[in-house]
Order: sequence, then structure tokens, then C-alpha cells
Amino acid sequence: MDAELTALAAAGATTLVQQMATEGWTQARRRVAAFLARRRGTADEEALEGELEASRADVAAARETGDADEVEDVTAAWRVRLRRLLRDDPQAAAELRSLLDELRPEGGRETVREVHNTINGGVHHGTVIQAGVISGSRSDGSLPR
Repeated sequence: MDAELTALAAAGATTLVQQMATEGWTQARRRVAAFLARRRGTADEEALEGELEASRADVAAARETGDADEVEDVTAAWRVRLRRLLRDDPQAAAELRSLLDELRPEGGRETVREVHNTINGGVHHGTVIQAGVISGSRSDGSLPR
């Protein structure tokens, strides 16, 4: 399979799992289910929405317990499904790219920021965390509803 389509499947799975933790999940779920139904030649969007909702429940439970491996497993499962879809229907790539552009929040666009760090007072042996924008779940680890 073409490396570009493999990368697109990975981006699609990552974006999908990220969307599971957002306020716009209901709309994202419907759009993704419609895309999958069209590309699979089935009218059963409701069943596909159920599969997506089950994945969201798995991700929510994993985030509550801090199980990053489970979140990665859900992402990997959707990456495989999207990769197979793109392998079987390469024309789906343009539609998937368009869908991903719609799903990514404006804040999710890559932005270059300038960061300057200054450490004074000697050597520090503690943990240092630096972050730009952190989003996804609430501070208590729960998903927005």
C-alpha cells in the first residue's frame, strides 16, 4: 500500500480517537459513520455509529484508569480499518482528507510558537513539564458530554 495512504489512515484514526473526547463527538460520529457506510456500500450507518460509540466508551474508560495502551489499541484498530478501506477503495482518500479537515478543530491546526526557557539558580533535578495547548479531557480526567 502506498505510504501516503498509510499515513492518511494513521492520521484518520488519531483524529477520530481525539474527537471522541470533544464536545463535537456526536456530529463527528455521524459524519464518520456516513463516510464508512458510503465506502462500504452499506446503508447501516446506525450499526457503524454503534461501533464508534463502543470505541468511545473504551477510550473513556481507559482515560479514567490511565490506560494509555488501551487508547493506543483503539487507535490501532481504527487505523487498520481505515487502511483496509483505503487499500480497497483508493478513491476514498480525497473524501477522508476532506472529512479530517472538517473534524480538526481550528485550534488543532499546526501553529508555530516561539518558546524561550530560562533556568536560574543552579541545577534542578525535579520534573519539568512544558506544554503549549493541552485539550481533550477535563482536569478530572472525564470526557466532555
